[in-house]
Amino acid sequence: MSKNEVYLGIDTSCYTTSVALIGREGGLVGEARRILQVKPGCRGLQQSEMVFQHTRNLPILLEEVLKKPLKVIGIGVSARPRPLEDSYMPAFLVGLGLARSLAAVNEIPLWQISHQENHLEAGLWSAQGPDADRFLLLHASGGTTDLLLAEKQTDSTYALTQAGGSKDLHAGQFVDRVGVALGLQFPAGAALEQLAATAADCIELPVAVRQGDVSLSGPATAALRKIEAGADPAALAAGVQYALAETFVRMIRNVAAQKEIFDVLLVGGVVSNAYIRRHMIEKLAKRRIRVWIPESRFSPDNAAGCAAYAFRQGESSYE
Repeated sequence: MSKNEVYLGIDTSCYTTSVALIGREGGLVGEARRILQVKPGCRGLQQSEMVFQHTRNLPILLEEVLKKPLKVIGIGVSARPRPLEDSYMPAFLVGLGLARSLAAVNEIPLWQISHQENHLEAGLWSAQGPDADRFLLLHASGGTTDLLLAEKQTDSTYALTQAGGSKDLHAGQFVDRVGVALGLQFPAGAALEQLAATAADCIELPVAVRQGDVSLSGPATAALRKIEAGADPAALAAGVQYALAETFVRMIRNVAAQKEIFDVLLVGGVVSNAYIRRHMIEKLAKRRIRVWIPESRFSPDNAAGCAAYAFRQGESSYE
């Protein structure tokens, strides 16, 4: 086994270009990522702009991490948003195209997974668990608010089945709509968390949960109305955090009881928020639900999951 041999992960999501390297002992050798640029006051990018920025960013990031004497022996890449046949988004074609080219030129294996599976793999790798055949996965981000049943397969992959989630607005969209209305830069998650940390009070917002189904459009509308009425920005930011954390807790609590599963892995940019994490751990512990949390930098979009998946698949071939 050579210490210079690494597995490369590539992820080109809606708002982050990411690459990562994992060595043959399973540790992170290097990683780099770049947030896509959004004009002030805007709440997103068109797919064509995402493709352009990813195409520009990827060579820079690869040059940053791929330095001699490292040798790439396998590649993992996010090829689509979700592990579904009809799941498609142009942004992921940038990373997939480069990964296929590198694999062909270097005659090395390529493993394709979905962006959602990349989050799962990054979470498992960073949190070192759950080591269970069945557990719940909460994926909360700008484009996803899913509670999934993860079931380990004979080939060590995981089948993901919808067990709950938002029926309207996604958690990250809730944060960003309120954040931009408060004058914060998109994506607003980190800035909103910093603002909430200065709050002396917390403005109450509604929480709408029925079994595994949640609604976030109502809380978002309530928050925007409070901004128009002159609400304290910090207290409102704290209210957004509480509403999201409590929404997640109630949804997980309901589904965990129904399916008799008491391990949950948290992934996605929204659950990198320290307050949301603490609230969930404390509340779910009362129901004896164990919460697994990756290091905060591996909750948002990153390529460590793709690299970890390639490592797991590649090393199994040596056994």
